[in-house]
Amino acid sequence: MSRLFVLKCDDPSCFSLRTLALFPNARARRLLLMLTSVLAFWVIYFSAKDHTKFIFSLRNPLYLNHWNIFRKSFFPETLLDLEASPTETELRIKGIMEKLDQLMPPRPFTNITTTTSAKQSRATILSPQDTYCRGDQLDVLLEVRDHLGRRKQYGGDFLRARMSSPALKAGASGKVTDFNNGTYLVSFTLFWAGKVSLSLLLIHPSEGVSALWRARNQGYDKVIFTGQFANGTSQVFSQCGLTPHSNAELCEYLDYRDQEAFYCVRPPHVPCEALTHMTTRNANISYLSKKEWSLFHRSNMGVEIMKNFNPIEVLRCNKSENIETKCQLGMKTPFPSGYTVERRWITVFCKQMELNERKNTNDCLKRKLIYLMGDSTLRQWIYYLQNAVKTLKVFDHHGVGVFKTHVLLDAERHTLIQWKKHSHPFVTQQLFSVKDESYIPREIDQIAGDDGTVIVITLGQHFRPFPIKIFIRRAINIQKAIERLFLRSPKTKVILKTENTREMYLNAELFSDFHGHIQNLIMRGIFEGLNVGVIDAWDMTIAYDTRNVHPPDYVIGNQINMFLNYIC
Repeated sequence: MSRLFVLKCDDPSCFSLRTLALFPNARARRLLLMLTSVLAFWVIYFSAKDHTKFIFSLRNPLYLNHWNIFRKSFFPETLLDLEASPTETELRIKGIMEKLDQLMPPRPFTNITTTTSAKQSRATILSPQDTYCRGDQLDVLLEVRDHLGRRKQYGGDFLRARMSSPALKAGASGKVTDFNNGTYLVSFTLFWAGKVSLSLLLIHPSEGVSALWRARNQGYDKVIFTGQFANGTSQVFSQCGLTPHSNAELCEYLDYRDQEAFYCVRPPHVPCEALTHMTTRNANISYLSKKEWSLFHRSNMGVEIMKNFNPIEVLRCNKSENIETKCQLGMKTPFPSGYTVERRWITVFCKQMELNERKNTNDCLKRKLIYLMGDSTLRQWIYYLQNAVKTLKVFDHHGVGVFKTHVLLDAERHTLIQWKKHSHPFVTQQLFSVKDESYIPREIDQIAGDDGTVIVITLGQHFRPFPIKIFIRRAINIQKAIERLFLRSPKTKVILKTENTREMYLNAELFSDFHGHIQNLIMRGIFEGLNVGVIDAWDMTIAYDTRNVHPPDYVIGNQINMFLNYIC
């Protein structure tokens, strides 16, 4: 006859024994011990540190190391293993890459004489007239030929069309259509009356485009990142990058949801959380051959094709412009989207209001929270508004250098305007802090949003030296963050500012406007259908012919005027 023994004990160890007795299976006991350890970890961590800071760190990709260490201890996995089970994002990236590869097929060449020649190519005005009327379209047929005068059988040349009247300080982009057989249609809309000059530049021949596309996607090592770690009162420097490039112990700054990553070689006896600042410099690395580099000599870039053309005469012809629809978010922007006369930007797809008077601008900005997210071309807005709107006062956000967070406040009107740089990659020789930044999708996630909240995003210049996949991924992640924002706050306004064109004679492999052109196409494709506004800075800077990544104030003022038309 079996007997039941009841153990009476008030000691805590007895509770453990009774608990283990409930799990006679050894495997179940191990699982119980692991779960108990997990619980103990959280209790100790929350007791030892400010839990609100910890929760914030989970939202900030630069502070995910606590979670990474814990996660890898209990749930080991291959970091960023994108091949195992491709996500929706990976499939979208793959689809976009396939389309881009079709757009820019390999064009190997043996001699520069077989490449496109601006001098030998022939441009012909279709149905020429002695005079034209304002609003007419003028078409030019371009047949490209090589340096030996032979007709080319394929397209892919990177061309830039522009019309201008210097006396009127007027300019506009032309539209180029590639028939992929060596012929192009270049269309100019004659927006103003007067003597108008036509320009068609051969920025890169198709062989140069092919070389740039191949070189761009070959490696992440054309820029060297150097991280500064705080070690007590001293500083320690270490090599960093967008991919793991060392067998040494690494600090991994990972965002698992968005599959974004940044790495640094961990300095000896210094924690990964001690990373505070970053700086970059160009590496002495190129994926272009010596022969390919000849295509990017100054004499072969930005060569005029239509230099022998005389200006055309455009008359008013009593044609009037009647645009009644106010500029609104979600509108499709054509190309060209506008033109400039007397340095004033005039849109062609919506009715534009002038908001240059101080009162109008102040009324527009009243009770607005405006978040500018991107690079220094958007930081120019902060500098311009600071000088143009005297009621906006600088709030010192502390930090060092021009890349710190910038804030303008108007306490009386409850207006806040903030600029923050986008996170990695950020390419500059100036030392900048990484402690006050997140990837743009995470920044958007932290904004509650309402009808007085406005977000402006620009992305691209700092991505040009790196494989295009990192740009595509970031753009998709931003699109998803905007969709999440619209679910919780449909009235929040979001505006995309496209890239500026920049200096033509920089290192083409790293910074050519060809890279910006491709990124522009990608952004427009990914953001299509979203209820966002577009400020086409690409179109504007071609029309103004600035050729400077940081255009002058009169261009910035017109970008901001377009912005105010969207939000007021």
